[in-house]
Amino acid sequence: MCPEVKESVHHLTGKQCRELLYMRMKKPKRIVPAFTYQALQSNTIVEPPRKIDLFKKRPVKETFFRVYLRRGDIPVARSGKVLRKKNATEFPLKWFCAPQDLDYCYYLPIFVDGLSDSDIEIRQLAQYGAMDMIVKAPHKVLPVLPKMILPFKRAFNTRDKRIIIAALKVLQMMVLVAPCVGQALVPYYRQLLAVCNLYKNLNVNLGNFIDPDRERRIADVIEDTLNALEKCGGPNAFINIKYMIPTYESCVYPLCDLGVENSPAESSHQKKY
Repeated sequence: MCPEVKESVHHLTGKQCRELLYMRMKKPKRIVPAFTYQALQSNTIVEPPRKIDLFKKRPVKETFFRVYLRRGDIPVARSGKVLRKKNATEFPLKWFCAPQDLDYCYYLPIFVDGLSDSDIEIRQLAQYGAMDMIVKAPHKVLPVLPKMILPFKRAFNTRDKRIIIAALKVLQMMVLVAPCVGQALVPYYRQLLAVCNLYKNLNVNLGNFIDPDRERRIADVIEDTLNALEKCGGPNAFINIKYMIPTYESCVYPLCDLGVENSPAESSHQKKY
């Protein structure tokens, strides 16, 4: 039998223990992703969440309108006129055929898709073309409405104020001119009004003064669009707008017309006087 061998235990001195603890404290900690098993290990730090800029412009892909315009499939061009009136029905366009004779199911979604283009010339051509088609044949807009929801949503998700304003103006024209479009848009509020909640309060308080650049401010354009949607959207429009934008106040049913009764203290005060 081999004799038992006793292992010699090496004991550290107090100075060595202090130096070892000091080195462990100075050791850099590892950054690990959150909600993983690595986060439970010692000497680790959980990676902080990424910061998201809600108002940052997102990259815009090449639109179908630009592709079709480049190869000559869009029968419209810009004219030398300038749109001077804000609510004009004649736009600075030169049509190569009557716009009311076009196939709206094919061309109108392409024009709406051009609203998300980064080039201002192409975007204005698509905006004026879509608005002119809506004015010339408003009864043809309703059957094409489901095909235009995705291009509108793509324009709103760019987070570019100029693109959003152009899309909102076309949406206003659709609701105010085309019949029954306002009521048909109510089921699509969740796809269209999500971005409006971000920019609704970016307005300027001018007091009693008149703002000449109202159509260039995104908050004022959003307010006008929501008022048009409520007026033309039927009885269920306000509650659906309120669901997406809680700070919206009705322009059709103010608080004094909602039948809100006064408090008992106010009613007793009114009875005395």
